[in-house]
Amino acid sequence: MASVFLVEDEVLIRMLVADMVTELGHAVAAEAGDLSSALDHANSAVFDMAVLDVWLGRDSIEPVANALANRNIPFAFASGVGAEGVPEQFRERPRLQKPFAMAQLERCFVQLLAQAPTNAVTPRACLPGTSRPRA
Repeated sequence: MASVFLVEDEVLIRMLVADMVTELGHAVAAEAGDLSSALDHANSAVFDMAVLDVWLGRDSIEPVANALANRNIPFAFASGVGAEGVPEQFRERPRLQKPFAMAQLERCFVQLLAQAPTNAVTPRACLPGTSRPRA
């Protein structure tokens, strides 16, 4: 089981994604809906990976992405407008196109966990053909 940091300014979308995370057998370690809270968590919370909305209102997610990159924590972007808004230096990072299905989130988690530092959790719970623990 991995721990996930969710950053999404739309509360209902964040709740839906949080439900998907737990359905996939992972835990939501922290959530944020604004840039200030997201930066606080990005700099201090303990989690294995993150899913970041590209825009928090009018604020770019770039400072949060920089903080996570500095901590060597894998992350993906979630966007309803394609690659637009994804900071240039992070365009190679995984991206989920909103709306996304649970299977897409699962594939994204496998990819992110494969990028995790060696002392982090392994993606075993997400691999196809393995049983997933239920929350």
